[in-house]
Amino acid sequence: MSISRVVPSIATETAQSGLAAASASPDVMPRQWGFLRSPASDGVTNMAIDSALLDLASESACAVWRCYAWEKPTVSFGRNERTQGTFSAQRLRDVGLCAVRRPTGGRALLHAREVTYSVAMPLDEQQSWRVAYAAVNQVLLRALQSLGVPAQLVADQDAAAVAPDGPVCFDRPAAGEITVHGRKLVGSAVWRQGGAYLQHGSILLADDQAQLADAADVPLPPPPPAASLDACAPAQARWDLVVDALAASLAAGAAPLLCTRVVPFVPPPDFPQRVASHRAILGNDDWLWRR
Repeated sequence: MSISRVVPSIATETAQSGLAAASASPDVMPRQWGFLRSPASDGVTNMAIDSALLDLASESACAVWRCYAWEKPTVSFGRNERTQGTFSAQRLRDVGLCAVRRPTGGRALLHAREVTYSVAMPLDEQQSWRVAYAAVNQVLLRALQSLGVPAQLVADQDAAAVAPDGPVCFDRPAAGEITVHGRKLVGSAVWRQGGAYLQHGSILLADDQAQLADAADVPLPPPPPAASLDACAPAQARWDLVVDALAASLAAGAAPLLCTRVVPFVPPPDFPQRVASHRAILGNDDWLWRR
């Protein structure tokens, strides 16, 4: 399949992990959400499901918050991240890691012991993606704080500039991201598709990111220790507890008078076909190693 046909409806990338977030507006968040708890899947399937949910958001204004896990430790690369000369299929296999390229931006990230979330929602084309990014991060922040995690958002003035090509996602926090004592706890990446928005990322239950240095073909400095729930809130470092907190935070809305209806997501009949279509593209080596 020609790589020029990859996710044909996706428009030019407008944002990626590490860009500053604007002040959140409650108006950007839909008042009704589907909530989906997915079983652990391989990397290509996980990215294909997120892409299919983005299609639904674009076509039918469906908003879905999804939480999921990974069958095997998997490195994901950003949509336009350059991997040639740094990572290779053989080296990743040698160290026991799978690989996938995300439909969103950002940099290399190892998915292992974590809660992965994705948010696919309609977003007016006149509305800045930064407002959606900030609103989603507020849901994440409230959930973590409800678990007793001393999490906070990185202010613009405290953020470092982050290059899109490396070295890895968790090496330093950027504006709008969630940290604990200055260390990144949540890494996120985004993509905008016409009138819809996708944001997904990792909430670390444990810090496995140093393994990325061993998985590279060239010497990489190991990233500084990331924040993780097993370090800052050990009793809360469970997938189910974090997912429950996310669902409650989403339902709470931005204010008491703006409570949100959250219901289990029921996929449409053609959803498996949508996922299979994206799998055919995202599982292609021409897509994975295209840069």
